[in-house]
Amino acid sequence: MVAQKRRSDRLRLTIPLRVHGIDSAGVKIKAEGRTLVLNRHGARIQLGEKLAVGSLVRIVNLTNNREAEFRVVGPTAPPSEKGGEWGVEYSNPKEDIWGIRFPPIEGDIAEAAALLECQACHTAVMLRLSLVEVEVLDATGVLNRQCESCDRKTSWGYAEKQLAVESAKPAPTRDKTGADLRRHRRVALQMPVRVRDYQGGVEVSKSDNVSKGGFSFVSEKNYANGTGVMVACPYSPTGESPEVHARIVRQRTIAGTNRKVYGVSYD
Repeated sequence: MVAQKRRSDRLRLTIPLRVHGIDSAGVKIKAEGRTLVLNRHGARIQLGEKLAVGSLVRIVNLTNNREAEFRVVGPTAPPSEKGGEWGVEYSNPKEDIWGIRFPPIEGDIAEAAALLECQACHTAVMLRLSLVEVEVLDATGVLNRQCESCDRKTSWGYAEKQLAVESAKPAPTRDKTGADLRRHRRVALQMPVRVRDYQGGVEVSKSDNVSKGGFSFVSEKNYANGTGVMVACPYSPTGESPEVHARIVRQRTIAGTNRKVYGVSYD
């Protein structure tokens, strides 16, 4: 067994396993695979079969013979004829088949939430997400969840709504020909973020919305437009979070408060 341990809520750990369940064609399977990443909610696994999204599977840890029921959240890499990678989470959060004790996360800074939309009825809901669901959503853009309006499980994705980073003087979003001037679509995704300036100041906040090119966040601190910062998004308060160079590009004061909404663009 090979391990590369991180001081965070996610562990890159290879554990052999066996999966009992059904594949994407509805056929019962018993297949062997391995874990790629573990966290307190479940795991990302590699398997030589295509699993049915939303189905329940029985996973056996072949190193200690512990087993538990998991829900298949979705793929974390494009499936192929050789199978694929899948995000799975415990049906019962109290289960533990890995024998690993994850450190508690203080407060709610590590929680994630996103504005998702049912792709069948277009109902938009702000939903709390587990770490596994965030990873699957980032990889595929969709999750399989129960829709109260449809009264069945449907595919959910980020709400199809272009969210501009707010500023005191909003920039135009389209040119004279009607072409979209934004390089990246923004989605309403609340994730823990850390912002570190070059004077030694550090603060932890939550994103308001996120795109591949940056994010926005609320702060009581004063940042001038053009200020260079180092940011981690998402930020893990329990371990290492990779930082990238970024820049404050927009700001807007929230009426009646001393807080501002800042737009951050990755360098």
